[in-house]
Amino acid sequence: MKSKPVCPLCETRTPRRYCPAQRDDICAICCGEGREETIDCPFDCEFLREARLHEKLPDFDAKAIPHPEIELTESFMNRTQELAIVVGRLLLVAAMNVQGAVDPDMRDMLDASVKTYKSAVNGLIYRTRPDNMIAAAVQDRFEQELAQFRQMAAERQNGITIPDKELLGVLAFWQRMEIQRSNGRRKGRAFIESLFSLMPPPEEQQGGVIQQA
Repeated sequence: MKSKPVCPLCETRTPRRYCPAQRDDICAICCGEGREETIDCPFDCEFLREARLHEKLPDFDAKAIPHPEIELTESFMNRTQELAIVVGRLLLVAAMNVQGAVDPDMRDMLDASVKTYKSAVNGLIYRTRPDNMIAAAVQDRFEQELAQFRQMAAERQNGITIPDKELLGVLAFWQRMEIQRSNGRRKGRAFIESLFSLMPPPEEQQGGVIQQA
């Protein structure tokens, strides 16, 4: 008599849904408990997509935001809106080009980048490096992309460079967005996924993310 299939994760329950990360059918309970905790869920998983619609993000404590001395006024955000979009796109490019990068890595990377630009604004050349190797790799890729963008922007503006102070404020903005948009799961990528909304339509991407920024 042929035995009934069982979920390969719990080896107990009947598998009822296909998991693209496991490349196998798993049970609904293992799917829910392992989602972005022990399972590296791809963005296009139908069950992840459904879970996103009902996901409750952790409460955001405004009093606990990092670097509260960096004031992001309405006038500053209005003035740097286009720059913020570009930086968001470059963060996405960096995250998607480092294997295994998840929201906690982005949190470490953004904190290190904010500290680096705080030093620059204060006249110090000091690069803060994350201890987290994946976060450090994301930082490396982001800095490469940002350097290219700054060079192109300077060429278009007769040598006028983007001020470090503006980049500091924009990075602090994205740091706070990561805290608000992250779902708190160990392998969560809700924040990274949210950055896709900043990308231009496909017909506008012929020149690449940086060129079209």
